[in-house]
Amino acid sequence: SLTENGRVICVVRDITDRKRREQELKQKKEQLEEFAGVVSHDLRNPLNVAQGRLELAQEEFDSEHLEKADDALSRMNTLITDLVSLTKAGDQIEEVVPVNLGTVSQSAWGSVDTKDASLRVDTDEVISADESRLRQILENLFRNSIEHGGEDVTVTVGTFDNGFYVEDTGAGIPDELRRHVFKDGVTAGGEGAGLGLTIIQQISNAHGWEISAEQSVGGGARFEFTDVEFPEGGMATSK
Repeated sequence: SLTENGRVICVVRDITDRKRREQELKQKKEQLEEFAGVVSHDLRNPLNVAQGRLELAQEEFDSEHLEKADDALSRMNTLITDLVSLTKAGDQIEEVVPVNLGTVSQSAWGSVDTKDASLRVDTDEVISADESRLRQILENLFRNSIEHGGEDVTVTVGTFDNGFYVEDTGAGIPDELRRHVFKDGVTAGGEGAGLGLTIIQQISNAHGWEISAEQSVGGGARFEFTDVEFPEGGMATSK
């Protein structure tokens, strides 16, 4: 019938339109990744030169101005890393395997400039995760706690019934920002472009986890990840 033919034409048209949109999105994503790679390379070269010259200057002079410049260059380096992470398949994961949350936390802590901060691991649970991406989540949260909570902050990693949390002893996230911290450009009061938490949300979504920003019992920031799988008898692969 005409109605049936009309339906067939509509279905074919919808499929064609959807495939075209998917192809356009794929091309845009590839272009964005290529752009991020070029920008990262072109920015890191002069940044490395500036940091090298600054180190030489600090050997000759002791000035708070040089210290501030060093902080600014370090922040630029972090932002470049965040930009690349955000554009290069931040919403994809390679392989989910049993990993020891405590072991990965300790490893991630060792990769961060922790200053006088301390880490407390209240779990030895094994969870199902892409270890590299989980470590990326933890590193970003650790940096966030130190930046906003202070150089002597204490960060705790633990688990509950269906997930895990990362909390600190800092000042916490203001009430008016707590629901919006995962949006691009929103920060909890510090410096930066607010990309770190967006990256964390992307990785969490790729795992099928829900993430929320809460206030800890002590008033600090607490990030909870729910819908996390705890494999029974799973052998952790983390070292």
